[in-house]
Amino acid sequence: MMEGAPVAEGARGAPVGAPHPAVEISPRARFEVLGAILLALLLGALDQTIVGTALPRIVTDLHGNDLYTWAVTIYLLTSTISVPFYGKLSDYYGRKPLLIFGIIVFLIGSALSGLSGEMWQLILFRGIQGIGAGSLFPISLAVIGDLFTPAERGKYQGSSARSSGSPPSSGRRSAGSSPTTSAGTGSSTSTCRSGSSRSWW
Repeated sequence: MMEGAPVAEGARGAPVGAPHPAVEISPRARFEVLGAILLALLLGALDQTIVGTALPRIVTDLHGNDLYTWAVTIYLLTSTISVPFYGKLSDYYGRKPLLIFGIIVFLIGSALSGLSGEMWQLILFRGIQGIGAGSLFPISLAVIGDLFTPAERGKYQGSSARSSGSPPSSGRRSAGSSPTTSAGTGSSTSTCRSGSSRSWW
């Protein structure tokens, strides 16, 4: 039996057959990217919990009780429909540009939702917000898949799931502690809405 047989190694000292992440970067940079991804997921989850708590007051103030369900449905529709498009386009054009684009669209939709003065405007702008939100989850999971080996992905994808599930209590507190107006109307979307007679957060 031969002893001390050499083992083929790659450029970084790992065996040639060992699994490795698709993107080779330093451990520090890898976890910085992971932190940014978790913040992006937290953004979408926190928005949902704030809106879910404050939406009844918003709809009442906009006199749109007959269109109440559309404020939620349009967001879910546009975000769900846009998911496969973001996933495929990120394969062609890169994860970072598509994720940044989605976050920008999401924030624009949030700001416009906060400025809406009628129910149809809120529904329209929530749809725009959903188009941006569709980028957050699929691209985040794709980035985690690029950064970590198959053995590590489950752990960090679990971290992303915890990031999405952790904001409910803080989101409700944010919505519940928002300043109210003289009419008793409180929080709107996750952005600020200011008008001549009322201000929402």
